[in-house]
Amino acid sequence: MDAFFAAIEQRDDPGLRGKPVVVGGASARGVVAAASYEARKFGIHSAMPSVEARRRCPELIFVRGRMNVYRRESRRIFEIFRRFTPRVEGLSLDEAFLDLAGTEQLLGAPARVGEKLRREVRAETGLAVSVGIAPVKMVAKIASDMAKPDGLLEVAPAAVGAFLDPLPVGRIWGIGPGARSRLERVGIRTVGDLARASEEVLTRELGSRGLEAARLARGEDVREVEPYREAKSYGEENTFERDISARRELEKVIRAHAEAVARRLRRDGVSGRGVTLKLKLARPLGAGRYPLVTRSLTLRQPTRDGAEIARVGRLLLTRAALREPVRLLGVSVSRIESGETSQLGLLDAERAAPESRARLNRVVDEIQDRFGDRSLARGVGEVARAGLSLQIKRGEGA
Repeated sequence: MDAFFAAIEQRDDPGLRGKPVVVGGASARGVVAAASYEARKFGIHSAMPSVEARRRCPELIFVRGRMNVYRRESRRIFEIFRRFTPRVEGLSLDEAFLDLAGTEQLLGAPARVGEKLRREVRAETGLAVSVGIAPVKMVAKIASDMAKPDGLLEVAPAAVGAFLDPLPVGRIWGIGPGARSRLERVGIRTVGDLARASEEVLTRELGSRGLEAARLARGEDVREVEPYREAKSYGEENTFERDISARRELEKVIRAHAEAVARRLRRDGVSGRGVTLKLKLARPLGAGRYPLVTRSLTLRQPTRDGAEIARVGRLLLTRAALREPVRLLGVSVSRIESGETSQLGLLDAERAAPESRARLNRVVDEIQDRFGDRSLARGVGEVARAGLSLQIKRGEGA
């Protein structure tokens, strides 16, 4: 999708059309989640600090964002995708791979399918989608980026090499800024350079990762579209608008995240044995890095109860023995298993009847499924976030 969050806001508010719009936090720690194409003319892009975005464009309009609307629109769009093929792999709320293999006789040539898909998305949602078509996933992804805004680009199998060769080496999946710098130091600046580099040089500079990158540079991407990948973990995290030191405030955030994770587990009919607390400290290390602290615990019985997850989170917070403020906190549940298993709390004084909690959870879930996640909560309140995420979260409701 093109500028997904911002495009939805401009669609729904005519007063924003034709103006530079950013969706994201406007605070000193805010981050751009999406920028309209009018804003992108100023060099503004997603993940840019909001302070820098406002510096580049003082007339910039900030919109806080409506995740329930974005999730709803994402589901509508993915349903359109599935009309063309059941093999749809979502990468984020606004991006997906579609495998059209075997659909030619029914649907026609891939370019024709891509144009029909674009028309249907536009007609039903009022939003633009750009399409890249290629024989392998990485090339299709690059082609879709180059087709923006509101376009379609097809790379035929015989044209993959010519398409990839002149591109900057950083276009290859897995080649971040550090790897790109190492490659450029030895004269590897384009994808073509990478494809033709010797194994000795690649192994010396990037290890085994260099050989995989070279295969991708030659268009050798064997990864298939995976529509039914199982979740390895369920998590919630956010960067705070301000650093938090008070344990009571951190415990409130743990409880809010634990309840959100538990709802998603229950919606998907799964439980988890592993609970992890992630803390990013507020002390800068330079180059945008901060100290990261994680603590984990494995339960004897799997859980999908928010109170249980929160209790473990508080225990892990104690084990972390913090002595400085926190800028990010996350709670995740891993070691996922299907079904529900009753469990007891970690401490005798905290044990509640699992059956009563399960009944309460079912009532809360029914109300939230009918009226939305914000319709009922257990006194934990909202967590102030510095930005929004395009990540697909399994089990997340409207």
